[in-house]
Amino acid sequence: MKILIERNALLAALGHVTSVVERRTTIPILSNVLLSAADGSLQLKATDLEREVVETTDAEVSQAGALTVSAHILHDIVRKLPDGAQISLELDSDDGRLNLSSGHASFTLQTLPADEFPDLSAEEMEHHFEVPAKDLRRLIEKVRFAISTEETRYYLNGIYFHTAESDGTQVLRAVATDGHRLAQVELEMAAGAENIPGVIIPRKTIHEIHRLIEDVKPSLKVALSTSKIQFKIGTVVVTSKLIDGTFPDYGRVIPEGNDKTLNVSSDDFAKAVDRVSTISNERGRAVKLNITADTVVLSVSDPNGGSATEELSVNYDADPLEIGFNARYLLDITGQLESDTVHFLLSDPGSPTMVKDSGDESALYVLMPMRV
Repeated sequence: MKILIERNALLAALGHVTSVVERRTTIPILSNVLLSAADGSLQLKATDLEREVVETTDAEVSQAGALTVSAHILHDIVRKLPDGAQISLELDSDDGRLNLSSGHASFTLQTLPADEFPDLSAEEMEHHFEVPAKDLRRLIEKVRFAISTEETRYYLNGIYFHTAESDGTQVLRAVATDGHRLAQVELEMAAGAENIPGVIIPRKTIHEIHRLIEDVKPSLKVALSTSKIQFKIGTVVVTSKLIDGTFPDYGRVIPEGNDKTLNVSSDDFAKAVDRVSTISNERGRAVKLNITADTVVLSVSDPNGGSATEELSVNYDADPLEIGFNARYLLDITGQLESDTVHFLLSDPGSPTMVKDSGDESALYVLMPMRV
């Protein structure tokens, strides 16, 4: 293999693929990136056996070929080279090492055979569809905070992506929950996605996709099977295994009889929660909401830190209610709201509360109360 490539192009591609490479692994080749050169382009591939990221970029190919080399060492070398530099990559056929040169700098790197590199994307995908990039990014942003990090309930360690019916219309729905709060967001049904199976996309894959969508064109392609999902984002292809488990029947925890409606300024409420929760050293300290006609008093009491209260004007005409919530969970949810007003649909101090954004009918949040 012998190629010439522009430094910025190689750096951008390496930045995309090396994010899935673990710095410490018991399988040496998983520390490497696969470089495959042919027909005026260089393809880079990296994997951790759960996810695989592939990117193709332009290169001047004098001799086609493939090899694997340490992903992080190569990335660090390229990152430290001058902006706009030309980089020569050549495999020494005698000792199997990669010679990298740019200007007066030269490096010799150990390689491993390309044919030993695992291929995660070999499986055929049954379902193919496109979604607007901005819509998928928005969906991820609004749901991912509720993904569980508790490894024992591994089936909650991702987003449940599936088809559903909403007001008589088929939609694509994403749901995440950690047992304390639930986030649900819907997208318009995409052509080709009508019969997809319900799948659980792992947390790491979700974060990777969200990061890569930043620079993508208007839409991206999604391919899906019962065990894997693939995203084509511009010149990058991400393939990921799915979580092999059954997502719980989340519909059972979404309350239907909550008849007490509290309307309050999203911004004022979030800032008040943030202020009163400052008094506590515990991240999970409950904020008590004492709700009466047209007023809510937020309060936090900490045996070591003291106490804090703040009063807000609200729109509420039901019976007085006193209820507590985890302060961080409240801030996570209010951080997703786009409109000026948040709607709390309440029942009693021990039942789940539903939270809605007045300007976004596609998003729904459920929050379990805390004893106060």
